Amino acid sequence: MVNFRFQPLISSPWLIFCVALLLRLSFLFHEALQVPAVALATIPFQNEVGSVAAALAQGRGFCCVFHQPTGPTAWLAPVYPFFLASIFKMFGIFTVASFYAAACFNCVFSALVCLPLFYAALRIGNRATAVAAGWLWAIFPSGILIPFEWIWDTSLSALLAITLLWSTFRLADDARRRNFILYGLFCGFCLLVNPALGAVLPFLLLWIYFRLNLFALRRLVHIALVVSLAILVCLPWTIRNAVQFHRFIPIRSDFPFELWMGNNPIYDEHSRQLNRITRYEEVRRYSQLGETAFLEDKRRVAREFIRTHPALALQLAGKRAVAIWAGTPTPWQDFQRGDSNLARFIIFWNALTALGVATGLACLFFASRGFLLPVAAFPVAFPLVYYLTQASLRLRHPCDPALALLMALAITWPSLRTTAHANAG
Repeated sequence: MVNFRFQPLISSPWLIFCVALLLRLSFLFHEALQVPAVALATIPFQNEVGSVAAALAQGRGFCCVFHQPTGPTAWLAPVYPFFLASIFKMFGIFTVASFYAAACFNCVFSALVCLPLFYAALRIGNRATAVAAGWLWAIFPSGILIPFEWIWDTSLSALLAITLLWSTFRLADDARRRNFILYGLFCGFCLLVNPALGAVLPFLLLWIYFRLNLFALRRLVHIALVVSLAILVCLPWTIRNAVQFHRFIPIRSDFPFELWMGNNPIYDEHSRQLNRITRYEEVRRYSQLGETAFLEDKRRVAREFIRTHPALALQLAGKRAVAIWAGTPTPWQDFQRGDSNLARFIIFWNALTALGVATGLACLFFASRGFLLPVAAFPVAFPLVYYLTQASLRLRHPCDPALALLMALAITWPSLRTTAHANAG
């Protein structure tokens, strides 16, 4: 009787959201109170986002990506630096108050994931699947850790990614032109926050095309409308980049640098070059060459390394693939020699997540095959670029809500089979 009485409350997506927010805020304040105020006010912003946001807040424009007056940059997508700049204007540049404001917003973004995740899971499975997905996200370790550890677009990107999936499902059910317009505008906004989300868009649009109960030509018109509006949203920023750099940069320019970071002579034990990479040296070279020449040099070196070391480049890509899913390229060794219970738990959770994702994909194939393409796009297509460049759980994080959804499908597989048999009968 007690369980029955409290079941509606426990299965409420708003309760799950509140618990998720409480867990994230609790971790934030617990960790922040152990850090000296002077460090809290500066260290979280000593990255590209903090540098550009500070320049924007000071009225210098979208520039100075490495805390130096190096001129305009296209290193980053524009939305989050402008968002952080607005926080700097309200609470001060590099202040404790700005840190808490940015981190609290990250916590809210991360907790809000529970809502579209709940309804996306409900659309694919049943209410048990939705409740399981929501609670899994509420306790998802990366969802709790990252809002504190990274003042970046990471938590916002996770919210946008799962909202994109949920809105894709809704669009297929309601094919009014207005909904396609809103969806196209939303896709453009997502790209301006995190262009990596563009990796899943072709699969989502392909799924919508085949899902719509319309004539082929009308389906093509609707998809073209979405693509056109997404491009239109990004166009002002692309024009700005063309004016500043005299070349085509759709949103951000840093891919050659990321490719070089993962593919350069430092990984070749037989290389005669100076095998080290220091931030000081790279910033100095960036300042000397300018952004365009600097990135062209990195592109050339990375391509040459891959061309001359194909086996090593493939081996490095494999290690990055393991790191994306395990958090480290050597998970078993790191688990054995880890000196922190938290580190061991994260490795264990990542292994559990990978197993849950594989099982969830199999369950989706057998129970709800019609939803396999859009959901699988997140764990399959989204991380591909990071296998080539750099790998970390932070970079994978935008697709983590979809991973929680797949884990929930694996957990509730027996109830999904029961529902499928009942519907068949």
